Amino acid sequence: MLSQDAPLSDPTALARFGKLEVVTRLVVEGFMMGQHKSPFKGASVEFVEHRQYYPGDEIRHIDWRAYGKTGKYYVKEFEEETNLRCYLLLDCSGSMAYAGKTLSKFEYAKQLAAALGYLLLSQRDAVGLITFDSARRDFIQPSANPKNFGQMLEILENAKPRHETAISTVLSEVQPLIKRRSLVVLISDCFDEPEALTTTLKQLRHDRHEVLLFQVVAPEEEEFPFSKPTQFRSLERRGQNQLVDPHQLRARYLEQYQEFCATLSRQCGSVHVDYLKFRTTDPYHLALGAFLNQRTRPGRK
Repeated sequence: MLSQDAPLSDPTALARFGKLEVVTRLVVEGFMMGQHKSPFKGASVEFVEHRQYYPGDEIRHIDWRAYGKTGKYYVKEFEEETNLRCYLLLDCSGSMAYAGKTLSKFEYAKQLAAALGYLLLSQRDAVGLITFDSARRDFIQPSANPKNFGQMLEILENAKPRHETAISTVLSEVQPLIKRRSLVVLISDCFDEPEALTTTLKQLRHDRHEVLLFQVVAPEEEEFPFSKPTQFRSLERRGQNQLVDPHQLRARYLEQYQEFCATLSRQCGSVHVDYLKFRTTDPYHLALGAFLNQRTRPGRK
């Protein structure tokens, strides 16, 4: 049994608890307890009024307080605020395997995907999962059935980062599979050509899908703290190693990296895609909070 003093704010420490399902429940339930108003109340359905119970109505909707007062069965009627269908797209390419002093980008990303899936299903929304690297791999259609979460967890537990990144190609392949208006959540380090990625994101927006991009990065990628001669190895292409002097490379690397992130953020904004960046040191509740804010902000389309 997990202690309530578990380090919810430290993703690397949480990973030591092992199973994805255990950590997911700990993260999401801890997040719920920390909210002034639970995100599960009224997030997808709103109570409207009572009506008389009829055979075939779901028993879980019976208002037992009303029965205690009247001796009659009444059910609560709810008004659907959304018919949300969400596709979680998880990048399983080789670059996601990078881990410095924290857990890898991939471990962080798949835990984030699991937490988002659990949150959505708890709100009675439909959620599906697509994993990819250079091509689409696993595909689960969105469903509000809790059994769907077990299938998602099994895929996430077994997924391994490999091959090269081809985000724009995969999005083009996935686009025709999304038949109804949906929320598409892409979780990736986004190491692809920003222009090509933006083009496919724009196509999704043209089909009236909402799109949310979570960029997952390692602190070392943002700070480049290396000081001694270091050999860098490609995580996507075997045999590509390069020994460099960090002092000579650091300024140029940081300039290009910051330019890349700024371009990605700017281009996402130009096609009305919500862009959020998280380090592997950031608590998961920050991402869950950002997700709910995106879902409930006024004027979203």
